[in-house]
Amino acid sequence: MSIQWYPGHIAKAEKALKEQLKRVDVVLEVRDARIPLATHHPQVPAWVGSKSRVLVINRVDAIAPSVRQLWTEWFQAQGEIPYFTNAQNGDGVTAVAKAAQKAGVEINQKRRDRGMLPRPVRAVVIGFPNVGKSALINRLLKRRVVESAARPGVTKQLRWVRIDDRLELLDAPGVIPAKLDNQAAALKLAICDDIGEASYHPELVAAGLVDLLADLTEEAAEFLPQQPLSSRYELDPTDFTGEAYVQALADRRDRGDVQRTARQLLTDFRKGLLGAMPLELPPFMGAR
Repeated sequence: MSIQWYPGHIAKAEKALKEQLKRVDVVLEVRDARIPLATHHPQVPAWVGSKSRVLVINRVDAIAPSVRQLWTEWFQAQGEIPYFTNAQNGDGVTAVAKAAQKAGVEINQKRRDRGMLPRPVRAVVIGFPNVGKSALINRLLKRRVVESAARPGVTKQLRWVRIDDRLELLDAPGVIPAKLDNQAAALKLAICDDIGEASYHPELVAAGLVDLLADLTEEAAEFLPQQPLSSRYELDPTDFTGEAYVQALADRRDRGDVQRTARQLLTDFRKGLLGAMPLELPPFMGAR
């Protein structure tokens, strides 16, 4: 299986984003808490340059508090401060706004030193598709201004939004590398619905999910729900490969309809019905 997805609007958006970055003071990089490494765009350091960056780890509700703590410690060891949010209900969003405003204080101090009036801090929200960028902006605004939905590719154009007299945000479409060289990471993006379904076969991605869960629950059982598949479907995955498990589940539940079973399994994971289950753990844990 080869997973590749790069729709035309992303190519156009990336070009426009590079132009707008010249006007930006602060970059808010949003990642998916279930896969914070797979949702790091390799070009972000080059785009940020010397600008301030605020690292936002969204969908914190999809991981256990113990996993959040592991990631907090890991990012801090890398010299970064992660801000965990749930953009759907607003948890952690105020701290993000304050971090962005704080990062822009130096900008206005330089303006004052030159005899210029202060202006709102200009921030851009960037990240992979469907990681919650627009939902974050709506929470910051405390009203629905930009379109937000649980599917990749909703935002297609750049748009400036004024939060208040201290902060302006640029809502940008999701950006993704033109070529996904790391197919293990691409699989995680597909599982988490962070890339379009046209790029993959649900049956193979569901099988990959089963294999990932089996590996993770074996490597770090103390941090993860015990056998989430067994609990949900009453079918132990221990003696199955991922593909064999999806087939067996289809035979039991859907009269052998593997595609239907695969879609349901992916939907259950995305909705959190398998529990607070990450697909990545910090590298020091030996996670994939």
